[in-house]
Amino acid sequence: MERLQKYLAHAGIGSRRKCEELIIQGKVTVNDEVVTLGTKIDPAQDIVKINGKVITKKEAKIYLMLNKPAGYVTTAKDNYGRFTVLDLVKDVKARIYPVGRLDYETEGLLLLTNDGQLAYRLTHPKYEITKVYQALVKGVPKETELNKLREGIILEDGLTAPAGVQALTKLKDQALIEISIHEGRNRQVRRMFEAIGHPVLKLKRIKMGPLSIDIPVGEYRFLTEKEIQALKKHIKLNN
Repeated sequence: MERLQKYLAHAGIGSRRKCEELIIQGKVTVNDEVVTLGTKIDPAQDIVKINGKVITKKEAKIYLMLNKPAGYVTTAKDNYGRFTVLDLVKDVKARIYPVGRLDYETEGLLLLTNDGQLAYRLTHPKYEITKVYQALVKGVPKETELNKLREGIILEDGLTAPAGVQALTKLKDQALIEISIHEGRNRQVRRMFEAIGHPVLKLKRIKMGPLSIDIPVGEYRFLTEKEIQALKKHIKLNN
């Protein structure tokens, strides 16, 4: 059971004081009966109205960070019967969806939410949200090749924006490269490295905006309130 004024406040009607005033004024009904202050309701069964209009509580916003494993598609459903990222968060009852995409073989940081405004701003090109990846590539790229990525490289869908590129580890026939981009083209990082002759062997996203991955592969956690506010500030979302 939930206090009526609290229910109304969470539905966005106004402050609890304002909601209490509406109840006192006789403008609120529960199951078509005028109620008094102090009434408690069962939100799953009772029908609440103000001046005859049904009031529904706003859906609570959910923000999750998932460390996506390879072998999962970043969709809510898959027509080919493959595992989706939502198969990893079965105990979350709210309807959530992934923010943007990581391709089938790519691991790393993926956000899931039911906040449409936040998802839109994180994925729309005009907001230029930086994503940082670690790419294990075939061969050891020369600085002249990495400079092509730093300056922008022509792909089949046009010139890429300049990327931040740093070689982390160089082995005999492989290299670990950190690359940051703010575009979101399909398989962009993989195509960029293919364009300089060093195809990606393994790819992981480690950062997105102000967030960094900090959980094991295949696991998820709720964002903290501090992280949510930092994310909203980063995309200039004031709510």
